[in-house]
Amino acid sequence: MLKVHEDRFTLVAGEEALSRYQFHTHTAVHYFCKTCGIYPFHRKRTAPDHYGVNVFCLEHFSPEGIPVRATDGIGMD
Repeated sequence: MLKVHEDRFTLVAGEEALSRYQFHTHTAVHYFCKTCGIYPFHRKRTAPDHYGVNVFCLEHFSPEGIPVRATDGIGMD
């Protein structure tokens, strides 16, 4: 997932194929493809003005050079 500010995020196609999922505080919104189940992006709980984008869902994009950071999900608030 790559953090992208909402002003820089544009969904260009496929909105009708997405389903939403929310849990816990209902701040984060997770989007999944209704057909294949892939998780392309989500509205972040810790930064609600940002999206987390699964870069492996983007056409013609190489994730080479993007720094990788380990996440300790259990330690999050």
